[in-house]
Amino acid sequence: MKMENKKAPWKPDRVVSRVNKAAEPAPLMKYLQAMLPDKSRNSIKALLKHGQTQINSVITSQFDAPVNPGDNVAVNLSRPFVVFHHPRLKIIYEDDDVIVVNKGYGLLSMGTERKQKDITAYSALRDYVKKIHPGNKVFIVHRLDRDTSGLMMFAKNIEAQETMRHNWNNMVLDRTYVAVLEGTMKEDSGVIRSRLAENSQYEVYTTHEEGEGKLAVTRYRVLARGSGYTLAEFSLDTGRKNQIRVHAKDLGHPIVGDRKYGAKSSPIGRLALHARSLRFVHPVTRKDMRFELPVPARFLGMIHRTDDK
Repeated sequence: MKMENKKAPWKPDRVVSRVNKAAEPAPLMKYLQAMLPDKSRNSIKALLKHGQTQINSVITSQFDAPVNPGDNVAVNLSRPFVVFHHPRLKIIYEDDDVIVVNKGYGLLSMGTERKQKDITAYSALRDYVKKIHPGNKVFIVHRLDRDTSGLMMFAKNIEAQETMRHNWNNMVLDRTYVAVLEGTMKEDSGVIRSRLAENSQYEVYTTHEEGEGKLAVTRYRVLARGSGYTLAEFSLDTGRKNQIRVHAKDLGHPIVGDRKYGAKSSPIGRLALHARSLRFVHPVTRKDMRFELPVPARFLGMIHRTDDK
């Protein structure tokens, strides 16, 4: 008789946590001994060794790591905490409602009708949260182009997603990008306003036809010039598809590597556009959330390139 392999029912993890309300920091081992009085020192060492201890959602195995006032220590008594690993995606921040990530270039934000089976930022995060609890989900809030790197946020529940989407202009306080442009831009700063439309080949363009397209407003300022390139920062008053790429082309300085919108070269083998900063009102706690990434080293390398010839 053939035996059926029945999947064991899912059981929730036993996680205990405590915030350090003392005025002074404490070594993690000492803090855990007070937090888990029924556990022996060897048992606590095993929890540390196997990745079952976190300080402020970061797995910590160092027994003398400081637990500062206000730090939250969590211990998973059931199994090691699930760790997210992906070569082109890094979690910058996570709580019960949102996840903020640094997306690498070449990774889709989410699947399209033509590329549903591709690994995307969305699918990687979905698989991660389901490992923690099979009922967990992630929700798209906004997107980055496949070849644009940098900061993105996702919601972990439908309420957070709807709050952000329905109040996007009020909830997102600041969003900046950096890009390397072809040529040396003369102006130090400026504002570009135009109406953007899209043709049947999915190419976005500026239109001057009355009643066509949607208004797009982009602000820019030059950060550095050198080696025939310009490093510029862009901020968006509107969030149209390919907005920065089209407006850079309209300025006569397309983004390096952006052959779709007029670039002639690709010295670093990628689109030189990076979502550098993101500031938003948390959809649940209403806290001011600020995140910023450095300018990619390869961007700076183009500006400060020296020729040995």
